[in-house]
Amino acid sequence: MGSMRSRPFVSMRAPFLALFCLALLCLTLGTPPLLAADLPAVQDATTYPDVDLHAKEHVAIAAVPFDTPEKCKIFKVDFLKYRFMPIRIIVTNLGDQPISLRDARIFFIDAAGNRIPAAEPEDVDRRISPRDSRGTNIPLGPVKLHTKGKDSDNKIETAFDEYEYASLVVDPHSTRAGFLFYDVDGLGETPLRGAKLVFRELRDSSGNQLFYFEIPFDKYLAAQH
Repeated sequence: MGSMRSRPFVSMRAPFLALFCLALLCLTLGTPPLLAADLPAVQDATTYPDVDLHAKEHVAIAAVPFDTPEKCKIFKVDFLKYRFMPIRIIVTNLGDQPISLRDARIFFIDAAGNRIPAAEPEDVDRRISPRDSRGTNIPLGPVKLHTKGKDSDNKIETAFDEYEYASLVVDPHSTRAGFLFYDVDGLGETPLRGAKLVFRELRDSSGNQLFYFEIPFDKYLAAQH
């Protein structure tokens, strides 16, 4: 997915940091943390309609767009409102050797062929709270000023800490899942139509690169009707 927070592909932050952020948010806002129980249990990638199965390489990858307000209720940030599409990535290793996503690049390719990397928390924050050329927050409503460390920053970081895909290795006969968030601003009311998700630079335990994975979203859209 291109560079991701100056590190390879996925978040390297320790799990305890995510728990700390969640606890801090609860103490600050007096609200319950995001509940993993609200998220549908992950299944083998081969059970999803939008999947690319490489039988010879024993790997299947599925993508599930969270493209409706109902699905996105699990998040404390209204990603769709600000034109960011959460996409759940499910990777199933059907083989006997681990596979590595350490160097993986995962791009959203729109119908026009434009390549969009996954968003970072600061990308979402800039959309929610635009800043002028001096780095000062621009009020979006009457006398509504934003300050550093505001509530939206906490919610965005918490959402990424809790849900972002974070598995550098997928062990044999196991499935790993998580979200990537893509900026679909300017892609119309149905940004998924004609679009696809492309995975490159996945490797086996010997360092050999796997053939690229490609998941068109038209099949997912057709399954919704």
